[in-house]
Amino acid sequence: MKKLVLSLLTVAALSTAALAQNNKLVKFGVKAGLAFPNMTFSAGNASFSYGTKTSYYVGGTVEFELSDLVSIQPGLTFINKGTKINSSSFGFDNDDFLTDINATLNFKYLELPVNALVNFKVANSGKLFVGAGPYFAYALSGNVKMGSMKEKIEFKDSGFNRSDFGLNFLAGFQLNNGLNIHAGYGLGLSNMANDEEAQDFDASIKHKVFTVGLGFSF
Repeated sequence: MKKLVLSLLTVAALSTAALAQNNKLVKFGVKAGLAFPNMTFSAGNASFSYGTKTSYYVGGTVEFELSDLVSIQPGLTFINKGTKINSSSFGFDNDDFLTDINATLNFKYLELPVNALVNFKVANSGKLFVGAGPYFAYALSGNVKMGSMKEKIEFKDSGFNRSDFGLNFLAGFQLNNGLNIHAGYGLGLSNMANDEEAQDFDASIKHKVFTVGLGFSF
């Protein structure tokens, strides 16, 4: 799967370079907004989601127009992913001895998405767009916070993989002046757990993130 995603990214990069040489319409853009990530854990037949936290993302895009209907949009995004872990994550009642658990996992990623967009013109006001595509992400840093304590995550020894890949889904509306509002969903396909014990239990930890924000194309 990882080789397939990387192959898709390579093909997309070569295609967009060819489009630029063919003088197709190219638009650059910036974007920023709120992210609501969490992480899911599964082992065997058991599966559950940790708590959602609130974070942010900023980035840039390059859009290559194939036709009035279809375009290809690679980009580069800085995004803060992770999750909240507390007693409710495990379904414990208030009287349980683990009630006071309250921790946050934070991962700062540099993410490369390559999305295919379908654009629908809306009268003379702008366009509605929907799209999807793969992404590859590399963790720049990570930490875990519990109360007043904060500990850096060392990826080599922490049991977490530094790289992540998955699929993006997005939709939005763009005005004729270039301003747009958009929402997206990132579905992680890569197992973030890189630990011998996790592998023994066939455990898997994956990212999921919902985003909403504003952008501008020029």
